[in-house]
Amino acid sequence: MRPKYPVQAPELLAPPPDPAPTRAPAPVRLDPAPATAPPPRLDTAAPDLPAGRPDPRGPFRAAQVRPGDPYELSHGHPIFCSPSGGRTSSAHLLGGAVVAWDPAVREAGVDTGYSAAPEQLRAPHVAVGNVPESPGWVPGAPALAIEYADLGEDEASLAQKIHDLLAAGTRWVWVVRLEAPRHVEVHAPGAPPRRALPGELLRAPGVLQNPLQVEALYERAAARQATLTNLLQREGYASLESLRDRGLREGRNEGLQHAVRDVCDVLGIPLSPSDEASLIELDGTALAALLERLKRERRWPLP
Repeated sequence: MRPKYPVQAPELLAPPPDPAPTRAPAPVRLDPAPATAPPPRLDTAAPDLPAGRPDPRGPFRAAQVRPGDPYELSHGHPIFCSPSGGRTSSAHLLGGAVVAWDPAVREAGVDTGYSAAPEQLRAPHVAVGNVPESPGWVPGAPALAIEYADLGEDEASLAQKIHDLLAAGTRWVWVVRLEAPRHVEVHAPGAPPRRALPGELLRAPGVLQNPLQVEALYERAAARQATLTNLLQREGYASLESLRDRGLREGRNEGLQHAVRDVCDVLGIPLSPSDEASLIELDGTALAALLERLKRERRWPLP
């Protein structure tokens, strides 16, 4: 049977008016339901239609939904999207930051609305790829979608959302399960879902450059480490350790350059511009060898 919609629907759930013979009437928006009676959760599964009714779509279209309205659409049927709890909203922020700063990522967003067809509107919690800086719903689908599921999750609604995203072209849907035991479900077109446990790595070739630890999608310490690594790599450093090593090397080289200049000054050896240029190009080992020759030979070494 078709899903049963509320008798007094929220304002966006006003189906398109039937065309009049003269001119179309202005769209009618109904008042929202009273604050004491929140909109009921709607069935998101495709309706079971009797034989002879070939169109399973509901009456609503993405163009009727405005940014900020608490609804998504699946085959024209509205799905109410409730606010997130504290644990879930915190995880959204952590996971979004980690993937957004991956060196390969150029576009990422949170709650981005995708409309692959007029009767479809899906907004994954975190989207990677195909997030243009333009208003309105985004055609198509993200390359990677991340969904967070906590206590009381509507599993039928989640399964339909995963199906809709994959059918629209999403390459991976990662479902982060926040209820113990925590894990991530990996969904991809044409492949059975698999479970990734804490300590395992998640990969999205062609979308993310770096493998991602499962914990980085919900634990603050792991997310901070992954984000820092991503930011350093964007600046040309492989890791925090490589940045420290480079700082030590550069500091040692500067110290050796100063030592060479001081010895030359004491010995009365003038340094030409070419000498200064070659001095800057030398690494630590070569600078140390040059300093020893200056002390021993008391002259600038000939080439």
